[in-house]
Amino acid sequence: MHSFNINRRRFLQGTTASLALSTFGARGLDLINPAKTLRVGLIGTGWYGKSDLFRLIQVAPVEVLALCDVDKNMMAGAAKLVSQRQKSGKTPRLYGDYRKMLAENEFDIVLIGTPDHWHALQTIDTIKAGANVYVQKPISVDVMEGEAMVAAARKYNKVVQVGTQRKSTPHLIEAKKNIVDAGLLGKISHVEMCCYIHMRNNSNPPLQQVPDFLDYEMWTGPAPLRPYDGLPHVRWWRTFMEYGNGITGDMCVHMFDTVRWMLKLGWPKRISSTGGIYVQKEGKSNISDTQSALFEYDGLNCVWQHRTWGTPNNPNYPWSFTLYGDKGTLWASTMAYDFIPEGKDGEKIHKDVVYEKEKYPEDVTEPTEPKIELNAAPATRLHMLNFLDAIDKGTRPVADIEEGHISTASCILANLSMKTGRPIVYDPQKREIVGDREANSLLVRPYRQPWVHPDPTKV
Repeated sequence: MHSFNINRRRFLQGTTASLALSTFGARGLDLINPAKTLRVGLIGTGWYGKSDLFRLIQVAPVEVLALCDVDKNMMAGAAKLVSQRQKSGKTPRLYGDYRKMLAENEFDIVLIGTPDHWHALQTIDTIKAGANVYVQKPISVDVMEGEAMVAAARKYNKVVQVGTQRKSTPHLIEAKKNIVDAGLLGKISHVEMCCYIHMRNNSNPPLQQVPDFLDYEMWTGPAPLRPYDGLPHVRWWRTFMEYGNGITGDMCVHMFDTVRWMLKLGWPKRISSTGGIYVQKEGKSNISDTQSALFEYDGLNCVWQHRTWGTPNNPNYPWSFTLYGDKGTLWASTMAYDFIPEGKDGEKIHKDVVYEKEKYPEDVTEPTEPKIELNAAPATRLHMLNFLDAIDKGTRPVADIEEGHISTASCILANLSMKTGRPIVYDPQKREIVGDREANSLLVRPYRQPWVHPDPTKV
C-alpha cells in the first residue's frame, strides 16, 4: 500500500507550507495535525471530485468513509485510488444516491464535485445532515439556488468553502499584496477579463442506449432529461445550458471572483451582456461561442469577453484578468502575472505559477483522467487548509458561500441580460431584479419532478 498522507517534515518543505505559516501562523502546523481524523465523503467521483479529495488527503489526516456517484465504473476506480492514498488503506462505502450516503454516515466534511445542476440540492442536504461542505464552482445554475445555499449555511452554522481557489493561488496572493494592496497600480478604473480557450464541445453524437453502469435518471436529477447521446462526463454536459451557464458560468466566475477579492468588490450595480452562437453552429451545443458582459461599479467597469474560436488578444494570457490603473497595469492568470508600470522609469515585475512536483510526486503520477491541473494543486492544498482553519475556528473561509454566490449569480445575471436583451439590476436584500417582471421569472429554473427547488426562506 502506498500512503500519500502528508507528514510535518514534508509539509515544511513545500511552498504551501510557507503560505500556510504566513497566513495562519503557528496554527498552519496544527491544521495538519488535528486532534481527530476527519470523516470525509465525496459526492461526484469524476476528474475534479477526485482531484479535490486527493489534495485534502495530502494536507490533513482524513478517513474517507464513503463515495457517491451515478457511474459505477468511475466510482469503483475512485474507491481503489482512495484506498491506496488514505492512511487506513480502507475502501470507502459506495453509493448511487447521495441521500442514502448522508443518512447512513456521519461526516465532518463532504466534498461536492458533481455537475452544476446538482450543487444546490446536495449542498443544502449535506449542511442539514450536519457536515461542512467544499463545493465546486459555480455554486448554482440559478440565482435562487444560490440564495438558498447561503441561507442554509447561515441557519445551520456550517462552513461552506467554494472551489474558487484563485484566492489561494500563491502567485496571485503575492500580486494582491505586493502590487494591488501596495498601491503600485494607483487608481483602478477598468478591468478586463477573458477566456479565448477553444473549450466548447461542438460535436454531434448520435442517440444511444444508456449503459448499465450509469444511472442516467439520477445523473439528470432536477435538470431537463435530454435524450442520451453518450456519457455526459467528462465535459460533454458543460456544452448545454440545461446543466450549467456556459463559458461565462464556468470560466468568468473564476476571474470575476478573483477580481472582486483583489479589489474588495461586492455586488455589481448593474450587469449587461450580449452574445450568442455566432460561429460554431454545426454541433448540438446551445451555449454561446461569443459573449461580452459588463459588470458595473461606481467609477469602475469590469468587462468579460469569451470566444471559443479564433486567437487570444494576448497569447500569454488566454484566460486571465487585467487591472488597469493610472500608475500601471497588471496582467494575471492561473499561470503567471506581469506588472507593467506607467512610464519608462518604473520596474516591471513578472512572476510564474508555483509548482510543487518534487514535494508531491503523486501530483505527477496520479492516474486520474484527465490529468491533474498541476498549476492548481498548490492553490487547492492551501484552499483546503483555509477551509479546515475556518471549521476549527468557526469563521468564514476565504471563498465563503456568500462570496461564491455573488460571483456565480453575477455571471448568471449576465446570461439573463443576454437572453432578455436588457441590463439587469439585482437587489440582493429583496432577492429580485428591479423593475423587470420577465427577468424576475428567470431567477428560478423549473425543476423536473419529483425534485423540489430550494426556497431560501424555508431551508
